[in-house]
Amino acid sequence: MAKGAVKRNAPALATAGPVSAWMIIFVMLPLIYILLISFMTRSAYGGIDYIFTLDNYKEMFQPLYLKVIAKSFKLALITTGICLLVGYPMAYWIASKPFKTAGNLLMLVMIPYWTSSLVRLYSTNLLVMPNGFINTALMKLGLIDQPLDLLYSDTMVLMGLLITCLPFSVLPLYSSIEKMDKSLIEASKDLGANSIQTFFRVTVPQTAPGIAGCIILVFIPSLGMYYVPEILGGGKVMLIGTLVKNQFLVTKNWPFGASMAILLILITLAIMLIYTRFNKLEDLEVC
Repeated sequence: MAKGAVKRNAPALATAGPVSAWMIIFVMLPLIYILLISFMTRSAYGGIDYIFTLDNYKEMFQPLYLKVIAKSFKLALITTGICLLVGYPMAYWIASKPFKTAGNLLMLVMIPYWTSSLVRLYSTNLLVMPNGFINTALMKLGLIDQPLDLLYSDTMVLMGLLITCLPFSVLPLYSSIEKMDKSLIEASKDLGANSIQTFFRVTVPQTAPGIAGCIILVFIPSLGMYYVPEILGGGKVMLIGTLVKNQFLVTKNWPFGASMAILLILITLAIMLIYTRFNKLEDLEVC
């Protein structure tokens, strides 16, 4: 019987076994270890003393760290809002084109992301330097008398988050808009509704899964991204991701860094839980 069961399950084991082993070894075990050390104590020399404590989680409520968390949420919300405002009309315009043309336009959206994100961010830094292209062009046009101080600021970090996350707003929105029942829009107009009423009462409800997907796929990465504020903020703009990185690599306070990482995971789980209360996970797709 055992041999027969093995033979019956052999295809499933051969297909899912390697993936399951990979997820357990490289995802589940590291997460369990991070959770474990978040309750441990930092030793005097930067190591880990396996002594249970809740001080790492209490430390998050210090004004300095609360300010970092609030700033991270603020930039993530602004990034999400701008991506939604820009991505929705762009996705709607692409979806209105013939299928082949829409495919080409989507490819154009993705082409910049065929290069490394680090290359794009460093290129952005070069553009806004005091002697960079933007300042040079503005000064030659007579619009400014001296170079703008754009480097290493919240504005540059926000720009970097937008550059990184914009495709994650366009793709789920396009997928939702493309599947929309256009006959309902025509029926709404036939019944006397104007364009604004049709948009909010017909279009938005039909594309709600895409809007929710856009919010999730933009907000969560922009909240935890550390290399964007590291490059465009020059170490001066501190967000949650940067704070976690510094705790692990600079101050060597692994327990506190782990507790901040667990905070990010809990925020992600909370957002996904809210999403699943109103939508299906199958609707969370990009194309």
